[in-house]
Amino acid sequence: MQTRIRDVRKARGLTLADVAAACVPPTTPQTIGRLETGTRTVSIDWLERIAAALDVPASALVTLPDRQDLPVVAIIGGNGADAPERTRTLLPPQPQPGLMGMVVEVAQGDYRAGDDVWAQRLTPDQFSRAINRDVLAPRPAGRFAFGRLIAVEGSRIQLLPTLPGARQQVLADVPWLAMVTMLVRRV
Repeated sequence: MQTRIRDVRKARGLTLADVAAACVPPTTPQTIGRLETGTRTVSIDWLERIAAALDVPASALVTLPDRQDLPVVAIIGGNGADAPERTRTLLPPQPQPGLMGMVVEVAQGDYRAGDDVWAQRLTPDQFSRAINRDVLAPRPAGRFAFGRLIAVEGSRIQLLPTLPGARQQVLADVPWLAMVTMLVRRV
């Protein structure tokens, strides 16, 4: 079976050691490397462990005949654009459980009009994972607050809005947050 473990790991910006430590139970970076290169057989159990460590569905780690992958034709680096040394593909965006979408209609901060934003729903015990990340927080009467999460103190959170000149917001008893994980921008 041909796997895409390396492609997914690199797309997530993780090292072999990061993935090995995130596996339950933890394993060694060498084992992850052997599974990536095919020098060790990848079982269903290993696929599920590594998928959980990478926070992707197990199907994202294997090549499927009905899925269109996007071939990488160039790598933009310090010396400009170069052809990749080996065949690589990009992961197509895949909805996963707990993902939510947002549409940007008016540019603000790092976001431009027309951007689609994907966000992962977090429970209150996970809020600290989103420190220094942009989040969406529900407010009463169907309203929301959007901005950079700068602090979590008990049941209160502090957001720095993306609009220039906007004041910091302090919200209490927020039932969930949606942490921005992907920006899809049309050019």
